Amino acid sequence: MPRRSTEDPRRRIPRTDSLLAHPEIARASATMSARVVRDLVRAAQDRARAGQITPEQVLDEVLAALGEGAASSLRPVLNATGVIVHTNLGRAPLSETAREAVQDAAGYTDVEFDLATGARSRRGAGARAALLAACPEAEDALVVTNGAAALLLATTALAGTSEVVLSRGEMIEIGAGFRLPDLITSTGARLHEVGTTNRTHLADYEQALGPDTGCVLRIHTSNYRVIGFTSEVPLAELVGPCRGAGVPLVADLGSGLLAPEPLLPSEPDAATALRDGADVVLASGDKLLGGPQAGILLGRAEVIARLARHPLARAVRAGKLTLAALEATLTGPTPPVLAALRTDADRLRERTTALAERTGGRLVSHDGRVGGGGGAEVPLPGWAVALDPELAGPLRTGRPAVVATVREDACLLDLRCVPEDQDDVLIAAVEGARAQGATAEPLR
Repeated sequence: MPRRSTEDPRRRIPRTDSLLAHPEIARASATMSARVVRDLVRAAQDRARAGQITPEQVLDEVLAALGEGAASSLRPVLNATGVIVHTNLGRAPLSETAREAVQDAAGYTDVEFDLATGARSRRGAGARAALLAACPEAEDALVVTNGAAALLLATTALAGTSEVVLSRGEMIEIGAGFRLPDLITSTGARLHEVGTTNRTHLADYEQALGPDTGCVLRIHTSNYRVIGFTSEVPLAELVGPCRGAGVPLVADLGSGLLAPEPLLPSEPDAATALRDGADVVLASGDKLLGGPQAGILLGRAEVIARLARHPLARAVRAGKLTLAALEATLTGPTPPVLAALRTDADRLRERTTALAERTGGRLVSHDGRVGGGGGAEVPLPGWAVALDPELAGPLRTGRPAVVATVREDACLLDLRCVPEDQDDVLIAAVEGARAQGATAEPLR
């Protein structure tokens, strides 16, 4: 009888140094760090040691991993949910103009340097000028990292350890359990709550104003609505009492409209709030404005200067990539967010009908949403393609990844946020998802 081999197959696993010296693996090191390449090699070797692949498959495994590798773990996604500012999908997609601006700013740039004089200049002067041009009602502007940073800076710089007067109807919690009152008090300011959850009157604010008042804050309830027996004080009516008490009036829009939007008549905008008398308005760079995530502060010159001088302003200042993208969004063509909001209804139905015919789905009515804490409860009438619900998973894990909505035993594809030149890509993704389902092994 022939003698059985007792050789341990793990001894055939290629050595790390020989794998790293392989020409194709060596070439990959030009676009990936040596650490990342080495980790991929070790992962393949570990799979072979565990018996998940054979030693002879290690090289192919490494090459496949290198081929799929990217500089970032973030994957591009086709947003077929109909939610325009989708927080979980990165909120606002940047316009091509804004993407080019980010690319240009990726290297050295004159973000805080005057090329003509060779002297230091004001940081982000271009973004500031673009904001003031887009919102002439503002005397000055300041850009920080995000909306929460804008609120934190405003209340900290204006109130310090004094009181921030805020209606109980505006004690807001946003995503992931994040509560704005906790943010406001985190640096020492004290909240002076006025009114009730559903009704707050001018007298409530007037009685709260006093020597301990640092500022009066109005926060738009952008992610919910209180209906029924309700009352709130218009911003313009607060100006007189605030000026009389010598305290600033701060308006947090909760989104990023700089001017009124006819499709969202109940959504506040910076221009109107400033005309109504707010001393400083807080807005978002991405929500409805359609640019990068950023916090925007607009208002009276002396108030903005006071905020800019505060030490916290240095900790929350925006970087060059944000400033570049924001300026390009403001000076460029209509950004994707507003284009999706203002989608032509007839064209949307034509595209959706064609998608249904080519994928074998059903055309159904489907309301889109603004999302991202804007336009709460405002439906955006439209259509979607209804497919088998089992396709939702393969679509999410495919290339490209497609995120749909699963509702009433159907996978719904809404084209509102899908660029028209990506329709064929989406159809191919559906075909790939069906093929993946057909070849999947049945569960045992």
